[in-house]
Amino acid sequence: MATLAQAPSRTPDTPAPGTPRTPAPAPAPASVRHLGPNWYATVMGTAIVANAGAVLPFTGPGVRTVYQAVWALSVLMLLTLLAARTVHWVRHGDQARRQLLDPAVAPFYGCLAMALLAVGGGTLAVGRDVIGTPAAVAADAVLWTVGTLTGLVGAAAILYLMVTRHRIEPGSASPVWLLPLVAPMVSAAVGPALVAQLPAGQWQRALLLGCYALFGMSLLATLLVLPLVLSRLIHHGPLPLALTPTLFLVLGPLGQSTTAVHNLADAAPGVVDPATAHAMGAFAVLYGVPVMGFALLWLALATAMVVRAVRRGMGFSMTWWGFTFPLGTCVTGAAGLARHTGLHAFGWLAAALFAALVAAVAVAGTRTAAGLAHGRLLAPPRPVTP
Repeated sequence: MATLAQAPSRTPDTPAPGTPRTPAPAPAPASVRHLGPNWYATVMGTAIVANAGAVLPFTGPGVRTVYQAVWALSVLMLLTLLAARTVHWVRHGDQARRQLLDPAVAPFYGCLAMALLAVGGGTLAVGRDVIGTPAAVAADAVLWTVGTLTGLVGAAAILYLMVTRHRIEPGSASPVWLLPLVAPMVSAAVGPALVAQLPAGQWQRALLLGCYALFGMSLLATLLVLPLVLSRLIHHGPLPLALTPTLFLVLGPLGQSTTAVHNLADAAPGVVDPATAHAMGAFAVLYGVPVMGFALLWLALATAMVVRAVRRGMGFSMTWWGFTFPLGTCVTGAAGLARHTGLHAFGWLAAALFAALVAAVAVAGTRTAAGLAHGRLLAPPRPVTP
């Protein structure tokens, strides 16, 4: 925990003038002790590039190969982080529990579920070309099941801790609070791809309607939290510079919910009766267009706030990964609208957002790799001096 250094003063332990000073101790080496759950955002941001690219009309062997490479990288990152976080819990359980009890860190536990779901969705969408369809279906089924259960437990547990254990100051609402609430929405968006892999009848219908239940759960929870975030901005001013990128997290439930309703509408024919399937398709358009409009409004606000923060000296931090996954959900949401409305403007919007996504991932990934190479990102927090 950062502390404010006191002004220098003479104490019995202060050496007299002219006395040789003892060299300062070397900084503590980086270790997994300071590896927080926010690091799963790197997996989410990487995987969404392949997932979003797969729904765009850009075709060709070379493009598909790039998506496969990005998907493979996301798998490697997920396995590495799962191993590192396991070591973190085993060797540094005190720090892990402290993170759970910290209202600024605990919501990031929702990133674990979304990382599992994003990689699972990419395995079926892109990875099947590499490992084969049967293996991709099996992997996605496992990751979707584990990710969904983890997301449900995490959403309930984080809300419980916020009510019973966390001490939250008035006016401290943060977009980070949305992270555990978005995980069920990611399940709702990824789950429809597995509907066709189940036996026809009750199994398919149960998964389809279960995804709608996950959609509603996440949407209603988001509608309760989002006004708190906007109220905090209006009444208490901009977020601290380092937290400004988290404003992009609001795009997550907006883009992901739009993606979910379109994927569910695509999976509905043959699973439910034609009238219900038609209604689901109509709902996808009637819901998706207004929500995408609000997402573009929030994107303009968040971008303006980021430009303001950069002009005031905002430096790189791991919050920069907040630019990535939310933008990717807007890409898939706009692509879904292009499929169901036939409007080319949504296709161009998806392509423009995808270009911004690739740029954001490239910058965040490069800066993260440099920070790891120099040992800064996993080093103990340094005291803050005046």
